[in-house]
Amino acid sequence: MSELLARISSEPLDPGTVDAAVAGPEHGAVVLFSGVVRNHDGGRSVSALEYQAHPEAEHFLRRCCAQLAADSGLPVAAVHRVGDLTVGDLALVAAVAAPHRAEAFAVCAELVERIKREVPIWKRQRFDDGLSEWVGLDACADEHPGVG
Repeated sequence: MSELLARISSEPLDPGTVDAAVAGPEHGAVVLFSGVVRNHDGGRSVSALEYQAHPEAEHFLRRCCAQLAADSGLPVAAVHRVGDLTVGDLALVAAVAAPHRAEAFAVCAELVERIKREVPIWKRQRFDDGLSEWVGLDACADEHPGVG
């Protein structure tokens, strides 16, 4: 396996970079997950998101990816965006390669769930009505006491 790609970025995400980090001639499947900012949540119109990360978030992301790669024996990669994002922007790109698709899909799903659960990143949703709310602070504080 090549060097692990696990990064927090304030720049727009490039799915091709994440795909290339896991692809190899021994793999018949690469599953790429793109988390995209959607225009609604809970029946409300969303205009934008602001992602913030704990200073150690990249460490947690790297650990999460490394543990899953070790457990599965497969290459994994993930990049999470921070800063101001608008509808349609990529917030998370994650990828897993495997000899066969079923394993790649399963491990990629687990990767995304672990990132959501273990990496201290939270977001403020900005709604079309001018109001906003923070999401993920409670879960972040539960997983990482003293954070949030």
